[in-house]
Amino acid sequence: MDGLGRLALMYPQIMRGIFPRLCLIFGLLAIFVSTPITAQQDSFHWVDFHADKDQPVIVWVTRALSTEHWTAIREIGVLYDSALVVTSTRAAADASPAADTFDVWSVNLTNHVRTPLLKGVNLRWLDWMQFSPFEPREIAVFYDDCVNCTATTYFTAFHFDVRDHIFVSRWMRGGQAVPVWFTAGPQGVSLTQVYAVLTAPDGLNYLATWNHYDYGKQKPAEDYLFRYDVDQNSGLDRTALLSNKDADAMKQRLCSVQGAAANLVRGQDSELCQQTVHPRAERKPVTTPPTNNQGRSTPAQPHH
Repeated sequence: MDGLGRLALMYPQIMRGIFPRLCLIFGLLAIFVSTPITAQQDSFHWVDFHADKDQPVIVWVTRALSTEHWTAIREIGVLYDSALVVTSTRAAADASPAADTFDVWSVNLTNHVRTPLLKGVNLRWLDWMQFSPFEPREIAVFYDDCVNCTATTYFTAFHFDVRDHIFVSRWMRGGQAVPVWFTAGPQGVSLTQVYAVLTAPDGLNYLATWNHYDYGKQKPAEDYLFRYDVDQNSGLDRTALLSNKDADAMKQRLCSVQGAAANLVRGQDSELCQQTVHPRAERKPVTTPPTNNQGRSTPAQPHH
């Protein structure tokens, strides 16, 4: 039997040994190509830029943002199949790092889709908070809208949208989140500001703000009290302007700071708050006539 005949007889045995290995190789390649960075962890974690295990995520995020303008990637947080990414941009090589602007992105780890969330300066990470009982805890931040200016400080939190597989920043309006502190108020108006992250009886967190505008003799003072939370039926962000009894109760809650989360409070030492919690008794005018008046409208005439 020639060599070709012997090869034909051995072919089934050869394929029985090779075929399982080929299946395994092609199966691994298919998994790698279709989902190269799919995250399998069930809890949020920050990427370690020096850890070998996190390098695939860093490379994936860098490629996803390669067409955007940024100077450095500052943070990458991973939950399920998405990454919460913070990039910074420096105006010039000799510019102060304090003047860097930041962008926060949501980057999908399976399809390179990137979603811009917010932009600002002076990003400050806060504590984890529970705004909804049906979702993981959310990390909150403060940030400002500009440097070396009359800046406004904003508050938001990032939560994972299970339906769209992206991170989303809460209470966004016009590109900014919740304003909690103004460096300067309207000209000619005395502005008192109070805010706090509070905890409801059900254990969920919410943000409350109080802005009191005192116009002096021009017109009566105005109060604006807002509550920012999550509607438990729809899961959507909710903003409520409080009035009447609800506003009065929130003033007391804000100024007494009972149940504040992570000491995220400001303005409680203002005169307005002190007067709200410990109102001073007003001196009432005396309406009782003196004892020697005897009901006369004119003094008694002297006797001669």
